[in-house]
Amino acid sequence: MPPAAPETATARLARLLTMVPWLVNRQGIDLGRAAADLGVSTEQLEADLRLLFLCGYGQMPDELIEADWEGGRVFVGNADSIARPLRLGVDEAVTLIVGLRALREVPGLDERDAVDRALAKLESAAGDAAAPAHRVRAEVADGGSPELLARARAAIADRRRVHLRYVVPARDEATERDVDPMRVVGIDGQWYLEGWCHRAEDTRLFRMDRVEELTVLDVDGTPPPEATERDLADGTFRPAPDDVTVTLRLLPGATWVADYYAVDSVRDVPADEGGGLVVTLRTADTAWLRRLLWRLGGRGVVLEPADVAAEVREGAELALAAYAGST
Repeated sequence: MPPAAPETATARLARLLTMVPWLVNRQGIDLGRAAADLGVSTEQLEADLRLLFLCGYGQMPDELIEADWEGGRVFVGNADSIARPLRLGVDEAVTLIVGLRALREVPGLDERDAVDRALAKLESAAGDAAAPAHRVRAEVADGGSPELLARARAAIADRRRVHLRYVVPARDEATERDVDPMRVVGIDGQWYLEGWCHRAEDTRLFRMDRVEELTVLDVDGTPPPEATERDLADGTFRPAPDDVTVTLRLLPGATWVADYYAVDSVRDVPADEGGGLVVTLRTADTAWLRRLLWRLGGRGVVLEPADVAAEVREGAELALAAYAGST
């Protein structure tokens, strides 16, 4: 049999936090019986007790936990601060319940049964204290096929490269590219796949609702050493200093643009003024924006800058003239 995996520090800490209050309330228990009841070997229990000499709420001798097991009986002292088993407070229980409910809605989650069991036990233990959780709605990121999300996560777990057919709105085209996936992350209401793009030779974020196809390749997908995860604390969009700021008026029927494209601001237009939205966005290339506005067929208008508005108007007039000349 292969050797057992070494115990993690997290697992040992969890055992110690359970063990100390258990022993405090069973002073003088036989060492062998304590080990059996705690589900560890006698040697492991002795090692844990030796570790307790280094634990406490301070660094002075009288601030550290005391443990004595000479003579085969265990005594633990100076541990009043954790003499009772750890319990969740109301806020902690509600937060955990809401988090588990959100987790079980994640597309492609393979461990949904485990989440359901944990949620059921927590709600049962919390009882009436969990009532506030029923008034909280947790929303997870949307967008992207659950099947494609599941494939992306499987590729990450198996270190496999993926082939994407990805729509690039800025160029109004679909591109083919191979990617070494690094993580799937939900942010700003959307799911993203981050990975090393061999086409760009750099790390890229791909919005999953813009992925038309995702194929897991039988090729090692370990990202190169220079591939680093992007800091997403400030969101996914990184405008350049020389990007053009454009203000658009989106009439009803075109307000989806504010959800599909990265915008800096959104303002509702009152119904008595026609409804819709006024949004601002930044772009390095207005060619895709002109094509977008032409497709909107008058439901989208450039308010400023004037030169972009003129480009959109002139392009539409040329298209109309060409159409009239062909009929």
